[in-house]
Amino acid sequence: MPATSPRNDHPLMAQAIRALAMDAVQQANSGHPGAPMGMAEMAQALWTRHLKHNPAQPQWADRDRFVLSNGHGSMLIYALLHLSGYALPIEQLKAFRQLHSLTPGHPEVDVTPGVETTTGPLGQGITNAVGMALAEKLLASEFNRDGHTVVDHRTYVFMGDGCLMEGISHEAIALAGAWKLNKLVALYDDNGISIDGQVAPWFIDDTPARFKACGWNVIGPVDGHDVDAVDAAIAQAKGSADKPTLIVCKTSIGKGSPNRANTAKAHGEPLGAEEIKLTREAIGWTHEPFVIPAEVKAAWDATDRGAVAQAEWEKRFTAYAVAHPDMAAEFLRRMAGELPANFAEIAVEAVASAHEKAETVASRKASQIALETFTAQLPELLGGSADLTGSNLTNTKSTPNLRLDATGAVVKNDAGVGGRHINYGVREFGMAAIMNGIALHGGFIPYGGTFLTFSDYSRNAIRMAALMKRRVIHVFTHDSIGLGEDGPTHQSVEHAASLRLIPGLDVWRPADTTETAVAWTMALANKNRPSALLLSRQNLPYAPKTDADLITRGAYVLAEPTEVGRRRKPQAVIIATGSEVQLALHAQAALADLKIAVRVVSMPSTTVFDRQDRNYKKEVLPPKLPRIAIEAGVTDFWWKYGCDAVIGIDRYGESAPANVLFPMFGFSVENLVQTVRKVLAK
Repeated sequence: MPATSPRNDHPLMAQAIRALAMDAVQQANSGHPGAPMGMAEMAQALWTRHLKHNPAQPQWADRDRFVLSNGHGSMLIYALLHLSGYALPIEQLKAFRQLHSLTPGHPEVDVTPGVETTTGPLGQGITNAVGMALAEKLLASEFNRDGHTVVDHRTYVFMGDGCLMEGISHEAIALAGAWKLNKLVALYDDNGISIDGQVAPWFIDDTPARFKACGWNVIGPVDGHDVDAVDAAIAQAKGSADKPTLIVCKTSIGKGSPNRANTAKAHGEPLGAEEIKLTREAIGWTHEPFVIPAEVKAAWDATDRGAVAQAEWEKRFTAYAVAHPDMAAEFLRRMAGELPANFAEIAVEAVASAHEKAETVASRKASQIALETFTAQLPELLGGSADLTGSNLTNTKSTPNLRLDATGAVVKNDAGVGGRHINYGVREFGMAAIMNGIALHGGFIPYGGTFLTFSDYSRNAIRMAALMKRRVIHVFTHDSIGLGEDGPTHQSVEHAASLRLIPGLDVWRPADTTETAVAWTMALANKNRPSALLLSRQNLPYAPKTDADLITRGAYVLAEPTEVGRRRKPQAVIIATGSEVQLALHAQAALADLKIAVRVVSMPSTTVFDRQDRNYKKEVLPPKLPRIAIEAGVTDFWWKYGCDAVIGIDRYGESAPANVLFPMFGFSVENLVQTVRKVLAK
């Protein structure tokens, strides 16, 4: 089968990757040379004959996406980026795995130009890629018009045995098949080796059958060291009309190394000076370390064809902008990740409406109320739930369910609108990593729901969103023992504190409708942070407040002693979040009857409050006032605020109605009053 794009092959192109990989790992005395050496021809076939990209403009909107899911083989992508003409000079490859270099141990988005996602935790790269391919499909359905195709690119993934052993890979491939992501092509580096050796004793899956069962095309096995064979397989995959494609590439890890090829010794350690010398001889590479002959570099260079491809797209987009100016402007806005120009007004409307209505509802319902406003005004909001839509309340009138017809086309309603609410099924980890891929692709702000206790399933993908600084919003409902009868398996205890430990993640546990609306506003406005909203199953009374703007600071004075008839300075501060704010307010009133004046501070987001300036923190929590915290979760977290007492729960819950559980575990007005009195008596 002929190649799909002009090429200038050179017999040493794949060997250049092998040389750079073994030299960089040797110089760093750390890394994984085997995978890059084994996938060299696979990379040559894809990057020189199929991949649509422009090294001069790594963020060009209609580029193909390439994901190295087995990110430990990072020298493969670094070699490819350098050879293709990206702004990654040879000095950076020499600085592989060194402090502040552009070539960290695993690929990191926004660090190395041309890297689309941060990979390393196995299985998440392929799952990110599913999110990217879904985003492409949905954007194409929304923006393309007859005679004007402005969204038309593919997502390619390299992955190995480790990615397929991780359970998340099954979640990802099942959804990719269900969504008929025909522009997703995964190339499986089937070398049969992992760190512990030959995988046969512990990995006996029939991988092709598994993918076929999930609705994928499967091509191969092909010889992964035959550039033309891989090229032909990719060309065949691109012809798929309604299925993603897996290409099984049989390879030898550490290909070219006389003594380490096909062994675990090639996987995660330098080859050693003597073996590198032997490998150079075996592959016919006579050049010094990090030296690439001009003719080999020229064969790899993609700058000219990349510029042509982008220029062709820009010409099409210019014509599109003439025919559909509003849609063109909307596409550019959304791909830039900018909110609508009137977002401030939309946010004010949502918060003001919540404040005016002062409804007593569960904060999960308050979230849905806010979402009704935001989803109606922000078409980029793409929601979903892990089989808990009726409990998470992530669906709205403006977000019909995503559905596809038999051909793989997005089903649209009478108004021509496609689905914006995704049924992820019981796949929390997959959902979280797919949302990361959607955010990385651009054009959408993803949010997805599950119970807070199941955040454990998706935790590493949440961490990756924070590491990558991507706007992904997690809706976690049933946030405490307040969910009641489902019992300790479903009652969150340590989860709020655990999520707050993730650097770069904003965690909100709002107490009423207004705090929930503000939490959504902040999550949407924060372009460079993921957010987690922890929401109640049970109804929460509205807490009157005078200045909703202060909620944006993470914590604020909700009620002074004067509001319950005590005209004196506070003697203590009660800090509360979520459902426990009402207990704090009732305790404040009860203490006032005992002639004790306390301030109530609502702290819906400890992570946001911790970023405030020192003066504001002292305003809210005066240094000399005793502090008592109350939250239906583990107590350890709260001592960092200099508390004199903490009411929490340091054991698992019980199966019983919420109104029985709360007083049983000390979450009562009486216990809070007694705790404050004991602190003041010290």
